[in-house]
Amino acid sequence: MSDLVIHALPVSGGILAIAPLPGRLGDHAGDMEHLRAWRPAIVLSLTTRIEMIENGSEHLGQMMQESGARWVHLPIADYGVPDDATAARWPAVSEQILSALSGGGRVLVHCKGGCGRSGMIALRLMIEAGETPGHALDRLRGIRPCAIETEDQMRWAMAARRKLRR
Repeated sequence: MSDLVIHALPVSGGILAIAPLPGRLGDHAGDMEHLRAWRPAIVLSLTTRIEMIENGSEHLGQMMQESGARWVHLPIADYGVPDDATAARWPAVSEQILSALSGGGRVLVHCKGGCGRSGMIALRLMIEAGETPGHALDRLRGIRPCAIETEDQMRWAMAARRKLRR
């Protein structure tokens, strides 16, 4: 049985979830099976390539795509926030995820531990989807109390602007 815990909540008509890196605790095959069974439309990996290799998950993207999910790699350093290059990619990534959520899809965001980086991105998406920042943070920490680990992460998430959906 997999040790991968997927922390999920409804957002914008779909399901947004955060989790640790599949395979991090040693059961890569079990974690991947659990993740496939959850049936995400999109998996957003925030781990660096080195973190993925060190934890046996270097083929996560290929495996998710073979399972029918879209895979997006947006690497952010542990305890960090998006650098300029990553921040420049954010609007397109956000639009893709918000579209999937509004269509009733499931989106899984993961970092190494499933707390800081994942929480930062999930909170930003929730705010961009139209939730008030305080309400979104309360809901997120209700399912994952460790969500967002640094003040910089909190600032980056809270800098979100609500996106008007057509």
